[in-house]
Amino acid sequence: MSLTRIVYCSESVKHIGSNEISDILDVSRTNNAKQAVSGVLLFNSDYFLQCLEGSRAAVNSIYCRICCDQRHHNAQLLAYGEVSERLFSAWSMAYIPWTEATRTMIAQYASGSEFNPYHMSSESVIRLLEAFGRSLLKSEP
Repeated sequence: MSLTRIVYCSESVKHIGSNEISDILDVSRTNNAKQAVSGVLLFNSDYFLQCLEGSRAAVNSIYCRICCDQRHHNAQLLAYGEVSERLFSAWSMAYIPWTEATRTMIAQYASGSEFNPYHMSSESVIRLLEAFGRSLLKSEP
């Protein structure tokens, strides 16, 4: 089985509150675990940034479903390809909450002061995700 990583961003079409994010995460974690998919989601009320890792068939299928989700639009692939290892192997779907620490980390990889994944290079996005992965591992008990 080829290990594939897909990273995309999209824009929220409406206000999405913490309860709806919790619902998205619950469904994602359940479905991803069944398909041996790992990943992370970052959401700042305007933009989604998500990474999915697993078999090519599984991540493609999930991404197709995501593109049809009416809660967002303008889904754009930022990175897609085969990888030798997962960044988020410990999580069926990790979540990066929008905090001051998150904003500070993003500022190291983004070209402007505001988070806009559409304006980030693929390399910057991958480096940002790697940094988040290291940070998540450090924060585990």
